[in-house]
Amino acid sequence: MAKRVFDVLMSALGLLLLSPLLAAIALWIKLDSPGPVFFRQERVGRFGRSFRIHKFRTMRHAAADTSVQLTVGADARITRAGRLLRRAKLDELPQLIDVLAGSMSLVGPRPEVPRYVALYPPALRAKVLSLRPGITDAASLAYRNESEVLAASDDPERAYAEVILPAKLRLAADYADRASLAYDMRLILLTIKTLLLQR
Repeated sequence: MAKRVFDVLMSALGLLLLSPLLAAIALWIKLDSPGPVFFRQERVGRFGRSFRIHKFRTMRHAAADTSVQLTVGADARITRAGRLLRRAKLDELPQLIDVLAGSMSLVGPRPEVPRYVALYPPALRAKVLSLRPGITDAASLAYRNESEVLAASDDPERAYAEVILPAKLRLAADYADRASLAYDMRLILLTIKTLLLQR
C-alpha cells in the first residue's frame, strides 16, 4: 500500500514539475520527423495482464510496426531526436503516466513484450509477474548499454533470449525477495546518479 501511495504521489509530482520539459520534447519530436509524439507498445504487466506502455517516439513512424523488437547498436530506424532521447533515457519519462494509472511502478522489473515473457521459466514467471513492472530496476542499471552489447553479437535475438533475459530475470527475482520502499528509494537515487554521471 505504501509503495502505491509513493508511486502515485511521485509520478503526479514528476509529471507536474517536468511538464515544460515534456512539452519541449514533444514539440522537438514533431518538428524532427513526421508521426505521433508517443510510441505505444503492448507489454505484459502484473499478473500477466497486458497494457500499452508510453514512450516518446524515437524511431521513424514507418518503422514502428516492424516485427523486430530489439534495438541493436546504431539502428537506422532511430531519428535524430531519438538518438539523444535514448542516450539520456528521456524517452522513458512518459511512463510516469503508466505509473499514475497503476499499470507500472517507479521501481520494478522492466515490462517485456509477450514474445519474451513466453520464454520465462515457470519457476520465475509467477514471482516476476507478481510485481508491477517498473520504470527502473537493478537490471536496467546493469544493462543500460544493452543495445551496444547486442550489436557486438552475431545473433542479437539469440543473445538476448539466452544471455541477457535470464540475467535480467535473476535480478528481478532478487528484487522480489528484497522489495521495500527503502530499497526502491535506493534504486531511484542510483538511477539518477547513473544518468547524471553518464551525461
